[in-house]
Amino acid sequence: MSHPRRLPVGAELAPGGVHFRVWAPDHSAVRVVVESGAAVGEHPLTAETGGYFSGFVAGVVVGDRYRFRPGNGSVFPDPASRFQPDGPHGPSEVIDPAAFAWTDAGWKGVKRDGVVLYELHVGTFTNEGTFTAAIEHLPALAELGVTCLEVMPVNEFPGRFGWGYDGVNLFAPTRLYGRPDDFRRFVDAAHRHGLGVVLDVVYNHLGPDGNYLGQFAKAYFTDRHKTEWGAAINFDGPDSGPVREYFLANAAYWVREFHLDGLRLDATQNIYDDKPPPEHILADIGRVVRETAGGRAVILVNENESQHSELCRPTDRGGYGLDMLWNDDLHHSLMVALTGRSEAYYTDYRGDAQEFVTAAKYGYLYQGQHYSWQKKRRGRPGFDLPPACFVSFSQNHDQVANSGRGLRAHRLTSPGRYRASQAYILLAPGTPMLFQGQEFAASTPFHYFADHGPELAKLVEAGRAEFLDQFRSLTDRRMTGVFAPPHDPATFERCKLDHAERDTHAEAYRLTNDLLTLRRTDPAFAAQAVLGVGGAVLGPQAFVLRYFRPDGLDRLLVVNFGRDLHLLTCPEPLLAPPWGCRWEIALATEDPAYGGGGAENPDTADEGWRIAGEAAVALVPVTASGGTPKPQPGRGRRIVY
Repeated sequence: MSHPRRLPVGAELAPGGVHFRVWAPDHSAVRVVVESGAAVGEHPLTAETGGYFSGFVAGVVVGDRYRFRPGNGSVFPDPASRFQPDGPHGPSEVIDPAAFAWTDAGWKGVKRDGVVLYELHVGTFTNEGTFTAAIEHLPALAELGVTCLEVMPVNEFPGRFGWGYDGVNLFAPTRLYGRPDDFRRFVDAAHRHGLGVVLDVVYNHLGPDGNYLGQFAKAYFTDRHKTEWGAAINFDGPDSGPVREYFLANAAYWVREFHLDGLRLDATQNIYDDKPPPEHILADIGRVVRETAGGRAVILVNENESQHSELCRPTDRGGYGLDMLWNDDLHHSLMVALTGRSEAYYTDYRGDAQEFVTAAKYGYLYQGQHYSWQKKRRGRPGFDLPPACFVSFSQNHDQVANSGRGLRAHRLTSPGRYRASQAYILLAPGTPMLFQGQEFAASTPFHYFADHGPELAKLVEAGRAEFLDQFRSLTDRRMTGVFAPPHDPATFERCKLDHAERDTHAEAYRLTNDLLTLRRTDPAFAAQAVLGVGGAVLGPQAFVLRYFRPDGLDRLLVVNFGRDLHLLTCPEPLLAPPWGCRWEIALATEDPAYGGGGAENPDTADEGWRIAGEAAVALVPVTASGGTPKPQPGRGRRIVY
């Protein structure tokens, strides 16, 4: 008896019962153990070719719980469980993915260009830490100018709290945040408010506690490749076909059954496949996600420490066909500028004006040059990639936690420098990303937290301390004594946002709102054109970006992370206003409305340029009389230097 299936493995409803299928090539027999409902008992599955076992069990209904018994040994959760109500060690629950009543039929998805990302951890985004509680705050994010949520991993993991990167049940939204339909309700509500949702998925390793894939097939993992966190996934070795099928099915599952608008792929430098694109597993993931989405637009975001730009190049040009790359180079340079410290993986960055001009024009700073921290070359050329391919940020979950005390960027620098950095991130040509709470300069920290049993908790805490040892300042015994224990529930609780700070930190919130409004409404700042921005160094930490427009009515962003700068003479043509115009302030980060100390137009009539220290200003052209200038005819293609 054949049964049509949504997924190649797992438990799926069929008329009168449930059809089960699992890959277990290391065993000669597999039984499904139904633990609740009318069909309680053990039911043998039929062996198929290729190591699969399947079978229909009558009388099993939605909500019934079950496990598999491979061979004559113990019982384990379904590797493709859609829900683990008691956590990763307990039984799986039969779920009907078609029962939810979606209201987003008119939703067209999310396109790469113009997107504004917002990284969110469900467990700390609200005090309740649930999908349902998060829905309340979606209208505020949409009104702010965010267009797409980048949700940290939600698949099941052990314990009471965690970041989610130690997940073990890849198809099961964690019971800590709600039931599967609660996640669907969250996505449906986001779409209703004009927000896309991209899910962070971990396809480079599985967590150390509750990972039972190896009990069914050792071929899920390989020792041919190494990761920093555990056994690598077998995407290219013997018996890798069903492994690839499993992970490709997972990528499609989130898009099909949860209407997600794409995926953020964690640590793709540790997703190993010896096959080149378009056969490489990453290219396959992109293809499957787009095919599953059908007419909806989706985006695929990469975290790639090695900075392999070809991930975002089309497959017909030798690339992987994905959409975006996190720009760690920009973050590292920015933190050096904001804090003055260049230790550990900040060593190869100066935080000077030239780095910010380069990042605005070309994305990565390292595209194949020698990188002394790793004693090898870093990155690959990406000059042909549109600015939208590079995700720009001053904060994310990793980098805030790596500050030692879990402090956010505004706590590590001066108010003026921080406001200027917000202007650069939110107006530069790349794709901007905010980390939850950044929009209102949240006072809450963000620590590394993970709830494990006593022995594993000690190992995790020691490993975390060892990782932070690369920062010389954090080896100070007085600092190590203030590290937040990852397993302490108080560490987790301290990270929960206080959304009332939208009001109590109104100046910071207003700045974020106004910057995103300017980005959205001004065609020059919104353009993200290839080589659409020119830049010049004005001082050690001062620079100008010029946003070229075809009609000649360009825009400027002047940023100074250093002290006041007076340019009595200005032999820099990028500062010149369009013919017949003068520059006028569109937004200044030192405006008192944002908590600043006051701002003046830096382009003075008879004193050259007076550029305020620790400030940024966006300038637009107006006519001498203050009116709207007319487009300049006959303007051709510019050469951007």
